[in-house]
Amino acid sequence: MPIAAGGAVPVPGPCRNSTMLEGFKRLFSGATPAPSSEWAGIAPWAESRQYAFRAVHNEGFVIDGRIGVTPWRMEWGPSQRPYITGPELRLRAEMGLPAELQVVLMNRVLQEAMEKSVFEQFVEGVQTRIDNQTPPEMRWLVMYPQLAGSHMPLLRDRFVAISSVKSWLQNWLEGPLTASLGGIHAAADVPVVLMIGRGRLMLRTAAPDAQIGTVQGWLRVFETAIREARRVVESGAPSDPLTAPSLWPPSALPGDERKK
Repeated sequence: MPIAAGGAVPVPGPCRNSTMLEGFKRLFSGATPAPSSEWAGIAPWAESRQYAFRAVHNEGFVIDGRIGVTPWRMEWGPSQRPYITGPELRLRAEMGLPAELQVVLMNRVLQEAMEKSVFEQFVEGVQTRIDNQTPPEMRWLVMYPQLAGSHMPLLRDRFVAISSVKSWLQNWLEGPLTASLGGIHAAADVPVVLMIGRGRLMLRTAAPDAQIGTVQGWLRVFETAIREARRVVESGAPSDPLTAPSLWPPSALPGDERKK
């Protein structure tokens, strides 16, 4: 992708929060089913596992749980990302991972849509610096190269993965995490993002209905991601950088807002 003068990555300008979002909506909108009452069964399940369940009026629910010493939070409700229309399922865990570690794994349809949106804005001649209005997963997508498909043979047809630390990402995707992701039967055009940034592990995906099977399936993936992240840290795996974001001055990459 061409780089603008001064080293800034070309992304949509002042109209990015309309034109870009419309592009995502055209690709992912479809007919969004209204949330059903099926998620009412989530509360008994959560209580049976000794999770803390809380309904959010007119929005969804929040569940707090723990795997070992690591607490996690699950939220189902209105989307916080432009590429997910309708409700989304979010999971996050503060893991104290290295602050400089940035990792994103996303489905290919979403990755292609993001890159297409950035490119279309560039050829229209509207350019600006990446800022905190741009989701970090999109910023990192243009900052770091993708992991070669040969390093993720069981996932390469459905997912792409990038990281500031190639060796860490490769170790993380070895074994159980790849198997867990491979067992998810989401449609190819359903946005899925699993990411690490600021020491936090985060998963988000479109979920028009928070059915018990869907919730349990993504929680299994997330808990596997937690365990595998711990394993990589405890193994003392080398942390050589995949690439340095040297083209971006600090002023062009402000920190991501810490949203729930």
